[in-house]
Amino acid sequence: MNPAELARACADAMWREDAASQGLGMELVAVAPGTATLAMTVTDQMVNGHGTCHGGFLFTLADSAFAFVCNGYDVRTVAQHCSITFVSPAKLGDRLIAQAQERQRAGRSGIYDVSVQREDGAVIAEFRGHSRTIGGPVIASD
Repeated sequence: MNPAELARACADAMWREDAASQGLGMELVAVAPGTATLAMTVTDQMVNGHGTCHGGFLFTLADSAFAFVCNGYDVRTVAQHCSITFVSPAKLGDRLIAQAQERQRAGRSGIYDVSVQREDGAVIAEFRGHSRTIGGPVIASD
């Protein structure tokens, strides 16, 4: 399997078991070695008393994109540290795109950046995640 096929197979295996992301209406848009893109539309249940999307939903979208990109090598990987900076509000009906990009991967650790934007390109949040491999394959062997 080439690296692009491996990343896709890992994403497909993870997606089948990811009821949380699916339940929030996330969509796995694209995945390739070192990159992953997810999308989500802000619904009534995600909006707070200020009429903007709760930060936790933005974090969850970014964290999900992070998970798909860092698990694309068929080695189970978890978050070691994550941080997010909220730049501008997302509102009801906004379609959000989370683009995850690998910055550095060496040994058991990796660093990944995720930009969450509206479809018009406005930046909503910037996320940085540090990963740690824990061993074992993502794709179940037969």
